[in-house]
Amino acid sequence: MGFPLLRSLAVCGVWCGATLAARGADWPSWRGPRGDGRSEESNLPLQWSPQENIAWQAAIPGKGHSSPIVYGERVFVTTALDQDEQHVVQCLERNTGRLVWEQRSPAKLQSAIHKLNSHASSTPATDGQLVWVSFLDNADMTIIAYDFMTGDQRWRTVPGKMLSKHGYCSSVVPYKDLIIINGDQDAAGYLVALVAATGQERWRVARPNQTRSYCAPVIMAVAGRNQLVLSGSLCVAGYDPDTGKLLWMVDGPTEQFVSSPIYLDEVVLMTYGFPKRGLCAIDPTGEGNVTKTHVLFNVEASRRGGYVPSPVAQGKWAFVVSDEGIGSCSDPRTGREIWSERLGRHHSASPVVAAGHVYFVDDSGKCWIVKAADKFELVRVNELGEDTRGSPAISRGQIFIRGAKHLFCIGAK
Repeated sequence: MGFPLLRSLAVCGVWCGATLAARGADWPSWRGPRGDGRSEESNLPLQWSPQENIAWQAAIPGKGHSSPIVYGERVFVTTALDQDEQHVVQCLERNTGRLVWEQRSPAKLQSAIHKLNSHASSTPATDGQLVWVSFLDNADMTIIAYDFMTGDQRWRTVPGKMLSKHGYCSSVVPYKDLIIINGDQDAAGYLVALVAATGQERWRVARPNQTRSYCAPVIMAVAGRNQLVLSGSLCVAGYDPDTGKLLWMVDGPTEQFVSSPIYLDEVVLMTYGFPKRGLCAIDPTGEGNVTKTHVLFNVEASRRGGYVPSPVAQGKWAFVVSDEGIGSCSDPRTGREIWSERLGRHHSASPVVAAGHVYFVDDSGKCWIVKAADKFELVRVNELGEDTRGSPAISRGQIFIRGAKHLFCIGAK
């Protein structure tokens, strides 16, 4: 994420865990400027349909479950052309959806992956100078940096192998002058930080338990220090994002993780997925193995936790949707369920929150808009008429949702 100096300083503040958002109108990486699905914007659409309140829609070739990102006047999305064995990144004009540039990278795609996965499930990231993408080429985790304006390749590197029978999903996480990528796999796993401008490796740490995960780490400010929190590989752990030093670890609570954690009310809240499903909260101020001392609660219940969808928070409440479509509101410090309601049949996207509303997008393309409150109030259900798996992006009063065939810009033109 490098760009002109003032922007660079601003984004550094965000990824240090500061509450001040750099370029608050942008959505530069997975789950937005804070990595937790929250937006500070106040004027977002609450009503749309295929014929109403769509600023534009752009056809996206191939297949991909990654989320769009938005920076300034440009929108970026990745996809995969399975038959041609190519990984693709597209840059679109944010006002019209017009294609500005496209880059295709040949890639030996994994022949068998999970039926709910794709070969382009990792969300890219940008800082207005470079755009970073992550994908699998044969068994090689491959990171490419493209020029923001022209699409020219600036560097390409392979941090290591990635062995997973269900495929790949490691989104790029920017932090200061680094990008950080999760390398959990069914072999010797790793967490690696690369210099954002050059791709040179800054630090690398071994991950325990040699078990695949598909989680993006989240960076947060905890008790005066920055932490990178990552669930996966049979544990939840906090690291120093500047050095990779392990700060604390909690064993379990299950084997397989996909969703990202969030931080609110001084606790790390996470959902987990297989074979156990549930909701867990951790006090992240400890050191060493804190399994017996810093787990605030662990509720095992399939309807309380999302395997794929990540949680989101507004005020003092946490909101979760299970893969099977059960939405709920919980107290993040006690795990007490405030309300629980059905919101569609199946969810892969992670919800986002803005202006007092939670936006839950289900796999059929319906968006269930719910008041972000301790009393359930369904505001509206909107339809796009197209299946979707990617999580929404929010920028300058518009919502960007990637469908199976199109990228939709929802809101006023």
